[in-house]
Amino acid sequence: MRLDVTAVSLAIGAARIVADVTLHVPPGEIVGLIGPNGSGKTTLLRSVYRRLRPVAGHIRLNEADVWQMSARQSAQHTGVVVQENSAGFEFSVQEVVALGRTPHKTVFAPDNQHDARIVAQALAQVQMAAFAERPFATLSGGEKQRVLVARALAQQPKLLVLDEPTNHLDIRYQLELLELVRSLGITTLVTLHDLNLAAAYCHRLYLLHEGSIVANGRAADVLTTENIARVFHVLAIPGTHPQTGQLQLTFSLPTSSNGD
Repeated sequence: MRLDVTAVSLAIGAARIVADVTLHVPPGEIVGLIGPNGSGKTTLLRSVYRRLRPVAGHIRLNEADVWQMSARQSAQHTGVVVQENSAGFEFSVQEVVALGRTPHKTVFAPDNQHDARIVAQALAQVQMAAFAERPFATLSGGEKQRVLVARALAQQPKLLVLDEPTNHLDIRYQLELLELVRSLGITTLVTLHDLNLAAAYCHRLYLLHEGSIVANGRAADVLTTENIARVFHVLAIPGTHPQTGQLQLTFSLPTSSNGD
């Protein structure tokens, strides 16, 4: 499935948050949306999964306008993991993941063996099968995040929208989660704060600053010293990972120009 965001502008009240953004996620690719806090990344994602209607522009899955779909139709196509999620505090881990089957079922329809297999597979994919009967509320932040990813996978989505999915995760689980996402081959739009992870796992990056795209393309073309200084106000020295050969950045604060 292909995602096309075309000339989208978004506002909250009278405040324009995103202005005239265009981006494309080709089928099966992982596209990263990067930028500092407050740049509009999460707001833009909310428009993709139908939480905030654009004031201008269009969002399409293949040729279908997302905002012409019903909420159920959208949920059948798009699995979402957001940064803040309090859902499921009264449920077990298995019950939380089973909520991902809701868009594919009629109202009040019970779970069947097919649903149970999909839920079990999703839990296994994020290495949380052993926690199936645990109350969701008793999990650590990182464990909860992995369960919420499993819930999205249980939807069997054609598009994944992930807002900082590596938050709260230890380094090993960050890498394992992004390896899993890459192995799925699902069209994915993801926001990431860690620019080295973005460079390692995303086919293409869009750099968002003050609500507008200021650069896009391959990691080496977007994560330049000049772009990072302009947007993040830090010095970034590009290098090469000694094992993978991928772009790797080293950061420092800029040197004071007044000699202090």
